[in-house]
Amino acid sequence: MSATTKSAPEQGTDHDADDATPATGDDAEAATADASADGHLDDVVRLGLYEQVVRIRTFEERAYRLFMEGLVKGTSHLSLGMEAIAAGFGEAMRADDYTFCTYRGHAHTLARGTDMGGVMAELLGRATGVCGGKGGSMHLTSVEHGAMGSYAIIGAHLPIANGAAWSAQIRGTGQVAVCFFGDGTTNIGAFHEALNLAKVWDLPVVFVCENNLYMEYTAIGDVTAVEHPAADRASAYGLPSIIVDGNDPEAVYEVATEAIARARAGEGPSLIEAKTYRHGGHSRADPGTYRPAEEVEAWLERDPMPTYRARLQETGITEERLEEIEARAQSDVDAATEFAKSSPVPELQAAYTNVWADGGSSWRN
Repeated sequence: MSATTKSAPEQGTDHDADDATPATGDDAEAATADASADGHLDDVVRLGLYEQVVRIRTFEERAYRLFMEGLVKGTSHLSLGMEAIAAGFGEAMRADDYTFCTYRGHAHTLARGTDMGGVMAELLGRATGVCGGKGGSMHLTSVEHGAMGSYAIIGAHLPIANGAAWSAQIRGTGQVAVCFFGDGTTNIGAFHEALNLAKVWDLPVVFVCENNLYMEYTAIGDVTAVEHPAADRASAYGLPSIIVDGNDPEAVYEVATEAIARARAGEGPSLIEAKTYRHGGHSRADPGTYRPAEEVEAWLERDPMPTYRARLQETGITEERLEEIEARAQSDVDAATEFAKSSPVPELQAAYTNVWADGGSSWRN
């Protein structure tokens, strides 16, 4: 595992998830959520994490294939290589907590238990999709599963996550809002505004920066004044600097569990920077050739699925149990694909529904 934390006033750069270096000094005890390395996570949690990773990976690979076949409507942004973040938080969250994510949101939507067939049908623009085929890949929503939407406007959902957290705070429900965003969002005004207000009001919200090193086609390091775009700015808002290995499901789970527990206990927000890497380009239209070949190769060696599988085997999980998880995921994705393909396209009249708050399409003066 690799997770480090520094106290809010301290702004060093010795907290890099890439080399799994733990924090040192007075903050070390609070800094390192390294329990899983000591082997205390039970097999139920570990297998749950692996199942999440495998289901997301299998789904995303199928989504890619369907896109290449021309069946996915619009573009798509896959989480191949980034599955451990959604898996870790998905397992750590309570059923009534809230998830807010970007247009790269298949993984987070599935991690909340949203019906896979409904998600696949939405990608294919079918009436049985979770949004009736009207949202597509970039706008997945399943309120009943706490998946409060995928947002295509960079940074737009951070203040909305604050609103959901404020609602939970006022109602005293103990719910927590978890908001995922990319590294490029850290240079958007809404990022700073949302963090500031969340801290001022001690909102039960956890902000998670999925730092895959590139903001679309530009390396985040080329346009950002600090090494760690989220974590190095945390102290400006009175928050600890937290970096986690975003390719390690157990590391993410441990950090997620701690941050969510703090928020639920009324101890305010957290900002977590999860270091990860997408296997492909920004979207299906992007071959990703701007990335150095040696960089891609190095990160592929840290692929969260095979590396975590190997770790589970080292801790005594049998090959049979792992293969059962993989076979079940494949079967579920096959069934979801057939369901989506056989589902009807939306009726034309559907374009005039759910436009305004009353469910209709007419403006109310």
